[in-house]
Amino acid sequence: MSALPKSIVRGLSCALLSAALGACGGSGSSGGNTDPAQPPPTNTVTGTVKFQGVPLAGVMVTAYNTNSNSVFGTTTTDANGKYSFSGLVATANVTANYQFWPTLKGYAFIPTVGTNMLAARAGYQFNPAPQNWYVPVGLAVTRAGYNGAFASADGSEGIIFNVVNLMSALTGSANGSVSGADFTAYNGSNSQVALAQTGQHTSYLSGDDGALAAGVAAPVSRFTDNGDGTVSDALTGLTWLKNAGCLTPAVWNTALSEVNALASGSCGLTDGSAAGDWRLPNIVEMESLIDASASNPALPAGNPFTGLSNAIYWSSTPYFGGQEGTTNAWAVRLADGRYMNDTSSNVINTSVNGVWAVKGNGGGAVTLPATGAYVTFAKGDDGSLEFGAQLPTPRMIDNGDGTVTDTLTGLVWMKQANCIQQTWAAAIAAVQALASGQCGLTDGSKAGDWRMPNRREMASLADRAHNNMADYLSETFTSDTTGIATHPAVLNGFVSLQYYWTSTTNAADPSEAWTVYSCDFGVYDMAKSATGYTLAVRGN
Repeated sequence: MSALPKSIVRGLSCALLSAALGACGGSGSSGGNTDPAQPPPTNTVTGTVKFQGVPLAGVMVTAYNTNSNSVFGTTTTDANGKYSFSGLVATANVTANYQFWPTLKGYAFIPTVGTNMLAARAGYQFNPAPQNWYVPVGLAVTRAGYNGAFASADGSEGIIFNVVNLMSALTGSANGSVSGADFTAYNGSNSQVALAQTGQHTSYLSGDDGALAAGVAAPVSRFTDNGDGTVSDALTGLTWLKNAGCLTPAVWNTALSEVNALASGSCGLTDGSAAGDWRLPNIVEMESLIDASASNPALPAGNPFTGLSNAIYWSSTPYFGGQEGTTNAWAVRLADGRYMNDTSSNVINTSVNGVWAVKGNGGGAVTLPATGAYVTFAKGDDGSLEFGAQLPTPRMIDNGDGTVTDTLTGLVWMKQANCIQQTWAAAIAAVQALASGQCGLTDGSKAGDWRMPNRREMASLADRAHNNMADYLSETFTSDTTGIATHPAVLNGFVSLQYYWTSTTNAADPSEAWTVYSCDFGVYDMAKSATGYTLAVRGN
């Protein structure tokens, strides 16, 4: 059997957090296809790249051979947005695996595989017997890390793309062909995700979350009690188990199994659901329930749920969702909406937390994004299901004027991430006064155009595949492999191991505001009198 080539992202380095926040770092892994019994892949792969339904010409598409960690070739889409590769063959006695991704300045891309952005998702499997590294056979959409193709300033080499993955042949023939390796382009004008309001309506200071209420408002009748043990959420399209206290608190793996076994006839359900229909919510889905105006619990007033408590509830999202060996998973305290990460609250094997169940995948007033986690740690976890809108690659577009556009949400962010460092109130005032000519801005913006991001906006920048968002956002990844473009830093000076303010006050203690920790992107409360950094945002 051939040695495993490096094709999975190496964990980005991160210093240890304080005991109150736990660790933010870890080791990576290597891997590849190791089953020589599989037939070789088809010889030709074709696809189409479109922007807003129109073919997009001039897009460079890269074909990467994960067996040799090398670029097989590059090509450019024609006037019809089409591209093709021929001559894709196996390497020695190892089943060949190819990954495809597009690049064009000013655009981000999502692989669609025959225009279906959800049904063909596939995650990596870390060496389950018998060495089935990629699933399924044929074309699939997945995330992939490259730790042999890039280098960064601190020695980290990990960068993650969304790709079309080809393993083995649909026909089993060396001269066959596979079509439908398609991509959709985004530039911020056609973003998939519009963020919901946080729910905070009380203003504690001019320019804060309560005053601006940025985002999509929840429907007046947000929750519907379906009379069968379920509650529908018109904001997100998700369906929740009505009794939030029915399932037994458990350690993480048990919680996943408990929810997976849930079916009509238990927990007051008469909805006809079967085992496997329900899942543990991921961290974005848990966040969607939090109402920043409420506490004890921090859920919207008048909701029809029963069995609610102020307990800590598990999410299905591993603390590091893109590497082996994580020992923690994200959890949320319903008393106030704080994310939990310490030595006792979210340890997979020892922490006992509340268990809630959700099902469904969209159809509400807003579309929730995927968390970015893509490695499977247990059946039914976030990495195995990957619910939500895919994250585009490369997600951020540098506008060349001191701003970057998030193609997932359409929000525009100030690129200079270390320009404003003040107390909460002073930082809000500084952002309100921000204009072109300050903090590296040459965009023509004027005072009043910018705002401090609210809790949901700041957290939306997270990609849970990374174990150090500060390193990832502030570093240039230089290609060490011919045929792969260098990826410039998303932000300038995004400071590691620091709290970044949001404009959202902690309703449980108005002397505090919610912050996002730059390393793990957990949402934590901090006294407004403290000093923190601030990103500025505008749009939507």
